[in-house]
This record gives sequence, structure tokens and C-alpha cells, in this order.
Amino acid sequence: MRKPELVCPAGSLPSLKAAIDHGADAVYMGLKDATNARNFAGLNFDAAAAREGIRYAHAKGRKVLMAINTFPQAGQSATWRRAVDTAADWGVDAVILADAALLDYAAKTHPNLRRHLSVQGSATNYEAINLCRDLFGIERAVLPRVLTVPQVEHVIQNTPVEIEVFGFGSLCVMVEGRCLLSSYATGESPNTAGVCSPAKAVRWAQTPQGMESRLSGILIDRYGNDEPAGYPTLCKGRFEVNDETYYALEEPTSLNVVAMLPDLMKIGVSAIKVEGRQRSPAYVAEVTKTLRAAIDAAVSEGARYHVKPAWQAGLGKLAEGQQQTLGAYSRPWK
Repeated sequence: MRKPELVCPAGSLPSLKAAIDHGADAVYMGLKDATNARNFAGLNFDAAAAREGIRYAHAKGRKVLMAINTFPQAGQSATWRRAVDTAADWGVDAVILADAALLDYAAKTHPNLRRHLSVQGSATNYEAINLCRDLFGIERAVLPRVLTVPQVEHVIQNTPVEIEVFGFGSLCVMVEGRCLLSSYATGESPNTAGVCSPAKAVRWAQTPQGMESRLSGILIDRYGNDEPAGYPTLCKGRFEVNDETYYALEEPTSLNVVAMLPDLMKIGVSAIKVEGRQRSPAYVAEVTKTLRAAIDAAVSEGARYHVKPAWQAGLGKLAEGQQQTLGAYSRPWK
């Protein structure tokens, strides 16, 4: 079985170093602007931090990928093109792009800069991936988290493009790249502003009923005294529906594929991606360390591979809502 590359999040220089030190084969990062889909205040890289991170990774034989994965707005496309130019100038190993015009620009302007199709590109079938290869020379595509393992295998069997899938982290209720849900509350969508819930729209308040989280004044959730509170997003809020309050769209839970790593490797997945550029260096270190151990064990142990309880316990503490799932990968009713 082919050993997949472990691709880990770097929302800051400390996170980048934590990922590299704990076994990531590659890290992905973004600039401090709306060109990337994790445009939170206090996250991402300026020139000095980026150059140091790239130097640090390359000195240890690892790769750095730059996410330029949101969609340019009318009259602002120069900002996104400059981001591609910057990535090439800094010597990153690949850019992760979603917008067709930006892919075309990168292919024509920096033909030697490796191009990956972002999950924001919403390519769920091999025809779309092969079209991007023919037009823009992409070498890898990141699949949205909506396909079963047989569907992923079908894609791999019909394209020469490397396929990267998510292995741990938050799930998305939408097909990535097509979500406009938060725009109804904030006027900004993650595909254009780079974040589901802009910090400027988020408010917390302690009330007699419990801690409340609001997004542009809309009550997203209310937490009890001993209940862990999550960052308020519309898709993972609790709402009153027919006099019942519950997670109407999606419960807070994290994807965890440790148990099915051999299945993903058997079908030829080229890379396992960890979600979480918005999370702490400690999160990055723990998830990277665990996934590194699991992938190495799956390769060395073969049919004897088994999930160590310590892996699941460690990842469980980092999962949203303390819950883990195989997501769309496992649909036993099909």
C-alpha cells in the first residue's frame, strides 16, 4: 500500500513548527488577508513569519503549501494574483487554489509552481478533476467531505491526479466552496471573506439562562455552566424547531479516520489532511503526532493494524463536542 502524505494545518509559525516537529510531511498556510479561507484576526502569516516557516520546513525536508482558496471579488482580483506571485517568490512547494481564473493565472505566469485544486473548488467527480488537469495542470485535488470510500476509489481509478482527503477535524454540512449560509447573518460568506463567522460579528454574554453566543445579534447557542462552548457558526447552532431546541442542521463533531486508514491507503489516497488552521499549536502537535503514529503503523503492520486506545482517547479530547465520526466515508445503509 502506498504511504500517504500527512498534511497538517499551520495557522501561525508556532503551529507550523509543531506540525513539522511531530511528523507532518507537509503543512499548509495562508496570508493575513481574505485570499485564504481561515481569515481570522491573529492567524496566518506575514512575510517574515512565512519565510522563517518555509526555511524551517525545508531544512527538515518537509513541504509548505500555500492556501489561496477563496474566490476573488469583482475589482479585487489583483490581490489574489499578487498572493500567487508571493507564493512563487517565497518558494513554497505548491499553491492550493479554487478559482478557475486564478488557476489559469498561476499556470501561465508560474508554470513551475505546483498547483493543487482546493476543496473549495468542489470537485466531487473525476471529470471535474481531469478538466482542471487538462486546463490548468493541477497535480493534486482535495476532495470535499461528502464522498463514500467507494466513491473516492472511483475518482482515483479514473484520474492521474493525486487525491487528498480529510482525515481529522471539523466537518462541513455543505459541499465546500458552495456555502452561503453565514452570509444570511453577517453579509459575508466564507468563500469571499475567508471565515464562516467573522470575529466582528461574534458576541458572547453571560446571562441568567447560561452563556450565550450570538452572530450578528442572532442567538446561535446557549450553554450550561459545565458545558463546553464552541465557536458560533450557523450550521452548528441549536435552534428551536416546533417547540424543540436541538442541533437542527449538524451536531458539533469531528471527522476521525484512524480506524479506516488501511481502507484509504488501499484505494490509493495520496494524502491525508488535518483540518484546523484556526486551532492552537497544542492541537496541531497532538493530532499530528497521533496521525503520524497511526499512518506509520498502518504501513508497517498491514493486516495486523489495530487502533490503539490512546490514539482515540487523545483525539477524542480535541474533537468538537467531544464526538467523533467517520462522516460520509461510512454509509452502511447504502
